[in-house]
Amino acid sequence: MLNLQAVNQFYGESHTLWDLDIEVPQGSCTCLMGRNGVGKTTTLKCIMGLLPLESGEVRFDGAVLSSQPAEARARLGVGYVPQGREIFPRLSVDENLRLGMAVNNGGSGRQAYQRVLDMFPVLRQMLRRSGGDLSGGQQQQLAIARALILEPRLLILDEPTEGIQPNIVHEIGDTIVRLNRELGMTVLLVEQKLPLARRVADRFYVLDKGRAVASGTMSDLDDGLVRRYLTV
Repeated sequence: MLNLQAVNQFYGESHTLWDLDIEVPQGSCTCLMGRNGVGKTTTLKCIMGLLPLESGEVRFDGAVLSSQPAEARARLGVGYVPQGREIFPRLSVDENLRLGMAVNNGGSGRQAYQRVLDMFPVLRQMLRRSGGDLSGGQQQQLAIARALILEPRLLILDEPTEGIQPNIVHEIGDTIVRLNRELGMTVLLVEQKLPLARRVADRFYVLDKGRAVASGTMSDLDDGLVRRYLTV
């Protein structure tokens, strides 16, 4: 469903991604792994059109995305939950969710709005509360719910459990499993917590210094790879 082919990216004169090739098969949950600063978030921003490519190509379901703006990629069915959540703190929970309906604004969007409230019932209780007044875990649930209102075919999550209390981490893992395995949604996930990654993902890529240095099924992620590329 998603292909990155020979992607190179620069921040100024700093070469951050080096001939990066990644494939995310339809229906998979693929985890992008690596230590801090190796290019994981940069990769996601390149997929979403938030950073320009120096060279290479991004394809989604066969369509070339490389020249498409971020809003066009969302309309094609790519949902994005950025690192740090980036909800609107002064808007209510309801208003944050309705921003997702700016893209999916027909009857389907209204149905999706109700479905995400069924998926995250705590949000239904807080529709009039400002996003900034929610806990970190509740804000993350809001960010995921807002992306799901677009009814994406591919959901991209950038460290969704960062700074989240353990019980909410488990709930977010349950949500990813349900979306992927029960509802068939393709997921690309950046996640540092190895137990969660092993639980929810079926495939992985390990990045190091902007390069993909290992990939495979989760059963291929052995202790040697973990020690060499993932532990501090």
